[in-house]
Amino acid sequence: MRSLVLTCSFALALTGTARAQDPHAGHASEQAAAQAPVTAERNPKLPAGEDQAKAALNTSPRHGEYVDVPVQGVPVRTWVVYPERKDKAPVVIVIHEIFGLSDWIRGVADQLAAEGFIAVAPDLISGRGPNGGGTDSVATRDDVVKLVRELTPADVDASLNAVRTWALAQPSANGKSATVGFCWGGGTSFRYATSQPALNAAVVYYGTAPDASTFGAAHAPVLGFYGGDDARVTSTVAPTDTAMKAAGKSYESHVFDGAGHGFLRAQADRNGANMRATEQAWPRTLEFIRQNTK
Repeated sequence: MRSLVLTCSFALALTGTARAQDPHAGHASEQAAAQAPVTAERNPKLPAGEDQAKAALNTSPRHGEYVDVPVQGVPVRTWVVYPERKDKAPVVIVIHEIFGLSDWIRGVADQLAAEGFIAVAPDLISGRGPNGGGTDSVATRDDVVKLVRELTPADVDASLNAVRTWALAQPSANGKSATVGFCWGGGTSFRYATSQPALNAAVVYYGTAPDASTFGAAHAPVLGFYGGDDARVTSTVAPTDTAMKAAGKSYESHVFDGAGHGFLRAQADRNGANMRATEQAWPRTLEFIRQNTK
């Protein structure tokens, strides 16, 4: 258990009884304040940025498909990508941002499959859109945000548990599982580590922690990545580190100077700082998941 960078003050996020909070609040203003993009050729060892995700998906050699996983009578549309390997693979659940199941999230799943994992990315607002649809059925991003904000922790856990069970039952799965989430999904990834005792690892990208009173229930080690210029979230890291240590739990944090909120998606922003954060965070993500899902 270690924390590489400590900051100050603490904000509480999700609880097991309250509605799922939005650690992505303020994202639009932070993005608007980001510095001019820096154009760069895509590194195939990293997930594509948002502007390159669709093209990366279109040229991927891996088998990706949508499956419907039933949750309390409602099919949860889930994007699944399988790795190309001879032996059985760990399962990684990719938890989307407050913007729903986007091409970018599907691209992250594809990149995880390229690294040897069975990647599953559920659309957590499945059944809540027009005519019972999910993210793709919703007219605007603001409407997607509204639907995600209406989810309760119980709603989310029911979907994640069902998707995890389905994925682990696949013949090519090795029985181990991890989560990786972004923004709202990052906070959800952390909280899920406190509610699913069989989870093997949880990765948090710029999401806030759940209430510290729940930390004692965490079984999986937690790894967090944060932008140095994202004080709304990053200011919660030091108190989280202190509280996790007090609970005897594993929490490793990395804060990247100059990077903003959503740096893995907005890789070209902030004069290279977001890309530098991505280049450091992604390899550590893979290493951490591999270590804990052998």
